Amino acid sequence: MKLLAAVSGGVDSAVAAALAVEAGHDVTAVHLALSEAPATLRSGSRGCCSVEDSRDAGRVADVLGIPYYVWDLAARFREDVVDDFVAEYAAGRTPNPCLRCNEKVKFSAVLDRALALGFDGVVTGHHARLADGVLRRSVDLAKDQSYVLAVLTPHQLAHTVLPLGDLTKVQVRALAAARGLAVADKPDSHDVCFIADGDTAGFLRDRLGAQPGPVVDALTGAVVGQHDGAYGFTVGQRRGLALTVPAGDGRPRYVLSVSPVQRTVTVGPAEALDTSGLRAERPVWTQAPVELPLRCLVQLRAHGTPVGALVSADGSGWQLALDAPVRGVAPGQAAVLYDGDRVLASATVA
Repeated sequence: MKLLAAVSGGVDSAVAAALAVEAGHDVTAVHLALSEAPATLRSGSRGCCSVEDSRDAGRVADVLGIPYYVWDLAARFREDVVDDFVAEYAAGRTPNPCLRCNEKVKFSAVLDRALALGFDGVVTGHHARLADGVLRRSVDLAKDQSYVLAVLTPHQLAHTVLPLGDLTKVQVRALAAARGLAVADKPDSHDVCFIADGDTAGFLRDRLGAQPGPVVDALTGAVVGQHDGAYGFTVGQRRGLALTVPAGDGRPRYVLSVSPVQRTVTVGPAEALDTSGLRAERPVWTQAPVELPLRCLVQLRAHGTPVGALVSADGSGWQLALDAPVRGVAPGQAAVLYDGDRVLASATVA
């Protein structure tokens, strides 16, 4: 096949491209320039899309002997990922930017362009298995990325190659070293890639400005602190609350809800975070839709523990009744349905 390999400058995408070449495919490498200020977006293992990453990706292509191009998708990334991230927090929701990037950039803008240019599909370094259009978890559960790929449609999956799903991260690094790829020991990026210093609240404050308001205790209704912006908080958060009135029982309090309109953050005890049911909207099925109601597993955060659930239709969305309470579910997160290790669908927690 004629494949376009998305090379980020990291070890995973490098090995994915190498394995595609060794499998006999006609491979062209492309690095996505997603930052409008690439010199500022890497600090150790934080951040991505830097000049350093672009150079590392080019060196990988040189070693593999394949063509290499850079595609400038910074405007698309800003609009569909960064601006969406800010808007979601401003609305009191907790988005997953990696999931949004896969949905709107890597497997929409890139795949559409690749197909238009005559490629048969794209190769990426995501840790997940894909065979005959069926998306499954990686064998390396600690690195499994099937959750953030659950927004892909059957058409997108049909034109996607994921060579790393049967490999552990240790094996991937060993393969990189054996092939002389300089990124073999490069640290993995973590946290939000476009916030290299890790200060999400500061990033949002710079874009949304100060929006002060009260922090309210859910049990007593009393104001127990002040904040500069409700957007800086997420459900389940414990640190950084700056509470001025201690709880009567002396136990820690957590963010239970965020209301940007009222500029109110509500806090309370940990057990108040337990959720036994939720509604999700905008479902996307990775294969043909399954008839509802459906018993399956649901995962509610990128590295969360799956829990059994009964999924029922609710208009254009779902109602999920959970077999066991899940703590700290936030609107804006993804609810991903699994049948064992097989991804069925995803929707956004409403």
